[in-house]
Amino acid sequence: MGKLHQAQTSVACSIGNMLVGLLYVWPSYTLQLYTDRNTTLLSAPMTELESSLVGSLPSLGAMAGTAMIGWILSVFGRQKGGLIIALPLMISWLMIDLTSSSILILIARFIGGTSSGAFMVHSPIFISEITEESIRGTLTSAPITFYCLGVLASYILGWFLTYRYIIWANIICCLIYVGLMMTVTESPVYLMRQKREEDARLAISHYRGASLSSKVVMEEFSRLKQQITPAVELIAVDSDAKADEAEKEKLNLNNDDEEKPKMSSFKMLFVSPSSRRAFTIVGLTLSLQVMMGMVAVQVYAKNIFANAAPSLSSHFCSVMFALVLLCGSLLSALFSDKFGRRVLLVMSSIAVGLCLAAMGILIQTSILPPWVTAVLILLYCFSFMFGSGSVPYVLLAEAFIPEVQSIASMLLMEWVWLLNFFIVGVFPFMVKFFGVHGSFYSFACFAILDTIIGLFFVPETKGLTNEQIQETFLRRRK
Repeated sequence: MGKLHQAQTSVACSIGNMLVGLLYVWPSYTLQLYTDRNTTLLSAPMTELESSLVGSLPSLGAMAGTAMIGWILSVFGRQKGGLIIALPLMISWLMIDLTSSSILILIARFIGGTSSGAFMVHSPIFISEITEESIRGTLTSAPITFYCLGVLASYILGWFLTYRYIIWANIICCLIYVGLMMTVTESPVYLMRQKREEDARLAISHYRGASLSSKVVMEEFSRLKQQITPAVELIAVDSDAKADEAEKEKLNLNNDDEEKPKMSSFKMLFVSPSSRRAFTIVGLTLSLQVMMGMVAVQVYAKNIFANAAPSLSSHFCSVMFALVLLCGSLLSALFSDKFGRRVLLVMSSIAVGLCLAAMGILIQTSILPPWVTAVLILLYCFSFMFGSGSVPYVLLAEAFIPEVQSIASMLLMEWVWLLNFFIVGVFPFMVKFFGVHGSFYSFACFAILDTIIGLFFVPETKGLTNEQIQETFLRRRK
């Protein structure tokens, strides 16, 4: 029953990521309605700049949402916090439904983006805090899998439903998420930090499927208590004065369990050697997966397929695109606990680089029928989600000590959203000046870099406890 409860909470959290997929893909089939000279949805057709902002503004809004999520989770908890962050997204869809102003639609897209940024931080933190090591890789892959499910659902909605019904479907999905989040149990880590030890033990019992007095629950409770108020991990210092201060701080922490570490989470992130190295490596993998261009391809998939395979239905190609994304992420979730994170990352990056280079050559030269290019795009999507698109988020959920998990996730996701905003906003201009083939060549270079990072810098974290993962990062550093 314990694993079932862990899976239930993971699915409930991950529905939020599905809402992000729905939000981001929506412009793919809506922009042409907004830019049409005879549009009846808006008071005036959107300009080229406005249509570009429709796709990119959610990433800018996500930066604001990511900045707020740490405070929301620390004050309201993981369960109530998950309910709060759904409100901006519901408001944004209602605004889009009720307005005919381009400016209000852009504002609504920004507001919806604040929820998407919060969802992408909320789900990995909540899931990593309630899962056990044997299934952690699978369940921490659930958010990216549900994101792909949202992408697939959005393309299907765009194919079969009209403008208004699509918006209402998104509102219904928001309500489903709220309903599911109301059924989950709060994270024991949050309850321990609030000094609600009895509630924390009940939560551990719930998520481990064991009685309150069982050995499993008692050991987990003891381990969490030690993790919440640990001795602060400090770097080796050169001066004797600093060494004395560090030693005094450790002694103070050890002598008084109730006293919290004086060092802030932000400072600890960069003082702790393992956290600092984890931050660098996870940041690199997240940055490179964005720079491989998948977000831009998702937002503009319909146009890309129309260009790459004009003889095929763009709606059909887009749905196939999302289906392949989903299959890749599902296989990643299944294999991450079997083969390990590093192997998937390296294999995926190599395949992505080859696909992007081949796609660029075929689009530039047209030496083969257009359907071959369309197949290569699908293969690229599968290869990306199999490792390089999903593994960085697994690492984000498991690479940090609890004291810095929230601040590290917030900072890294802020950076990711900034890159997303840049890529989605710049991509139409890249296509305009360099062509689709030139854009794919650029993305291929970043896939090569990701392969190098995976081979030489990313440690294997499969099946390790949080303490063992920190030791692994320190060994890689030495």
